[in-house]
Amino acid sequence: MPKVLTGPVEIIGAGLLGTSIALALRKAGIEVWLSDINSEHVRTASGLGAGIARPAQKRPQLAVVAVPPAHLAQSIVEALEDGAYVTDVGSVKAGPLAAVADQVEERALARYVGSHPMAGNERSGPLAATAALFEGRPWAITQHVHADPMAVALVEDLVAICGGEPVRMTPVEHDRTVARTSHLPHLLAVLVAGQLTDAEPSHLVLSGQGVRDVTRVAAGDPDLYGQILLANAPVVGEVLREVRAELDRAMVALDAGDGDVLDEILTRGNEGRSSLLIKHGVALDEVGPLFVLVPDGPGELARLLRDVGESGVNLEDLRIDHDPARPVGLVELTIATSAIETLATSLNERGWTTHR
Repeated sequence: MPKVLTGPVEIIGAGLLGTSIALALRKAGIEVWLSDINSEHVRTASGLGAGIARPAQKRPQLAVVAVPPAHLAQSIVEALEDGAYVTDVGSVKAGPLAAVADQVEERALARYVGSHPMAGNERSGPLAATAALFEGRPWAITQHVHADPMAVALVEDLVAICGGEPVRMTPVEHDRTVARTSHLPHLLAVLVAGQLTDAEPSHLVLSGQGVRDVTRVAAGDPDLYGQILLANAPVVGEVLREVRAELDRAMVALDAGDGDVLDEILTRGNEGRSSLLIKHGVALDEVGPLFVLVPDGPGELARLLRDVGESGVNLEDLRIDHDPARPVGLVELTIATSAIETLATSLNERGWTTHR
């Protein structure tokens, strides 16, 4: 339950993130006011039960700025000038903080603490919103040296109400982190997906789950992600140059037939992948895949999940690779490495075709 956040809360920008936060706050019984330069977004979000249009001449306890990066700093400044405590959910922290600090007095700046939930999807707008969007997701809290403890406490309450997992770091640490874990992957996904535009349509039938995984985030809004990349341009550029150096090494190794260098590059990729957490408390190197052939029919996936549950093995993750040439799907079950044999035996006995 909130300790200091009692509302009302103003959501500035009723898109996916803003409306999702509003829905979570309303679910907790907190009054929410909505504002957006697009009045249709406010009407839509209100219709979803996310709150009401901001009343005139009233001040919120906390303003949450959820606007595109190009408008972030100015919206934060305006909210601070209104007298509220302020946070934002933008993808970049150091640049907006510096811009805000140049425009407001220190005592006003103290009422601002940046934050960033690591959640979202390729869809945008209020109709894509859900109160559960942030459940269990990391949410960075990037307080600065002048931050008022009350401002920090309000943001902590906001994160808790939305179900996020707070991660505290400086604005500079945040921007370096997301450059590697979010901004660079998005840009590389776009570059890979762009190569598909030159492929013969008939050849794309050979596309497997790998290319779909790599290019999934390339479906994001080009205008929004262009703003994000430009807002964090110095750090993203630095990381890109590191990738370019590795790419150059790979090209030289390919030209020279140097298997040792290629092995080193590929092994480093394995190590980086293994360092990721698949979920809270579970590392990728502690789990492994079991593949199951599933007919493409009503109830088949539900039957598989029921049989997995009856085996007593905990399912850590799941994804489906559809076969364009056949009415079947290949389901990849991610489970503890020690349990793969147990689950394979159990599913085979129930008539499923499995392989490792």
